[in-house]
Amino acid sequence: MEHRAATVEKAIDVLFHLHDRPEPWGVSDLGRALDLPKSSVHRLLVSLRRRGLVESDERGRYRPGIALLALGLGVLDREPLVAAARPVLESEAAELAETFFVVALRAGKLTVLDKVEGTGFLRAAPRVGSTVPVHVTAVGKLYLAHAPSALGSAAEVDAEPAAEAVADGERERELALTRKRGYAENLGEWIDGLAVLAAPVFAHGKLVGAITTAMPMTRLAHMEKKSVADRVMAAAARVCARMEGREL
Repeated sequence: MEHRAATVEKAIDVLFHLHDRPEPWGVSDLGRALDLPKSSVHRLLVSLRRRGLVESDERGRYRPGIALLALGLGVLDREPLVAAARPVLESEAAELAETFFVVALRAGKLTVLDKVEGTGFLRAAPRVGSTVPVHVTAVGKLYLAHAPSALGSAAEVDAEPAAEAVADGERERELALTRKRGYAENLGEWIDGLAVLAAPVFAHGKLVGAITTAMPMTRLAHMEKKSVADRVMAAAARVCARMEGREL
């Protein structure tokens, strides 16, 4: 049983390693990267390819397979937050012409669960399934403000030098303001030139995720920030109502 569990863990390591690399990898390179014998990596890849979880090119290099997409979409189809948020994201992205996201804590990380793209320059990032850091993002600030214990060690693991340089008093004042006004923001803290506003989604009194919109800071400068924030908070309230069976 222990041997079987170890094999499964190694197969998962292979999948994550391939997912994190933009280019296909050969068996030897994977073996060196994961500190595994080439023969072991080959056996794992054969099993994964049989299920469509990896694919190989004409040079025998491997990349993630299309079956992973089917598995991922199946998970999202069963995700209540995504189901509740999707029509709200669609309507808001159409009206504001900017990209809207739903982000939530999954497996200890803040993960983009769904997004609807606007017509601006953010059509490619971040992707569904990608993770965002805690300390320099609007969603991270929401969780720090409303549910810090849910983050566990994540709040410490991804702390960056810029975040560590923020004085405790300054950080607490920002979190208190976040709780008071009902939304969080990051203005170029994570990605230079990017403005993000996020509002919490509560279901039955528990923080279950956040609705966010992202746009160039130059675009936000030509808009009334409060009106954008009010729109994001209203969208989060609609998602909450849908999750609790109350349609707004």
